[in-house]
Amino acid sequence: MLLTLMACALSGCFFTGVENTGNISDKEIQRAMTDLERRQPTSSIKLSHADSVPVWRSGKRFYVTDDQLRYILTPANVNVIDTASLEGRELAFTHYDTQGDGLDLRNTVNLHFTLDGVEYIYRTSKMLGDFTAAYSVPLLIDIDMVDDMAAQLVGREMYVKTPIWYNVDNGTMFKGRQYILVHIDSVKPGNKVLPLCVEFTARDNGQKAMVWMSSPLAVMHNRDFDSLFSLIDLHTLYPHIDATTWNRIINSEVAENMTKEACRLALGMPKQVNQVPDPSGMREYWYYDDGRFLQFVDGLLKNYRK
Repeated sequence: MLLTLMACALSGCFFTGVENTGNISDKEIQRAMTDLERRQPTSSIKLSHADSVPVWRSGKRFYVTDDQLRYILTPANVNVIDTASLEGRELAFTHYDTQGDGLDLRNTVNLHFTLDGVEYIYRTSKMLGDFTAAYSVPLLIDIDMVDDMAAQLVGREMYVKTPIWYNVDNGTMFKGRQYILVHIDSVKPGNKVLPLCVEFTARDNGQKAMVWMSSPLAVMHNRDFDSLFSLIDLHTLYPHIDATTWNRIINSEVAENMTKEACRLALGMPKQVNQVPDPSGMREYWYYDDGRFLQFVDGLLKNYRK
């Protein structure tokens, strides 16, 4: 019953009795949103080729995201004292070898890299058959993957789906706009969490920004291509939303009498939803992690806190 109530609330219908009260879990919110999310097509950008350790070629390049990499690499020559900074530079893969691993006699793989004549070893603790295309060395970004994404995205126009933008000069986060047309300028190595940096220009005013994006092979999808970009104007999926309301959605703003659908598009899915029926109709409360609060009566926004 609780799930049915949530699903109807999100689709715009309402109850006027005292059918249920209380909190709705995150899982129930997610289930209730499923039909709405299916309306937004995905492009599912994939790597043109995805290789794994057994077929890595000599000379394959990797971008270093953090100087802490030196704590997990071992110089092949124990007499070498390497104090050079590694962050922002590229290692070249040379080869792999295997060695017995303790008492269990497993043959585990060591990866060998070079930079400025210094050879480094990364001990994976994995057997050769354990590797998949999704495998990555901590703090390293596969340049082949970056180049692959650049070849598919740079020069194209699409719609950005997130208002979380970053300054291309200093990387600071700022509030941008969502669902607007942008031109993809470049794809570069990202950071130690999200390996792709996608730079773009807003087509309407020339504003430049960037977003951090996960690899197409990543398990987490909340920052993948389909969560950040759309190949079509999403407003065409919601023709019933007028231009004034859509402009508020673009700027992540809400106003009195907006529907729950429009508010979700503007602010994203709430962290928590409470429903309380009373004689005047169904009241619903949305709570967000950043302190924003929305109150709906019979499906329309009546009170909110920014």
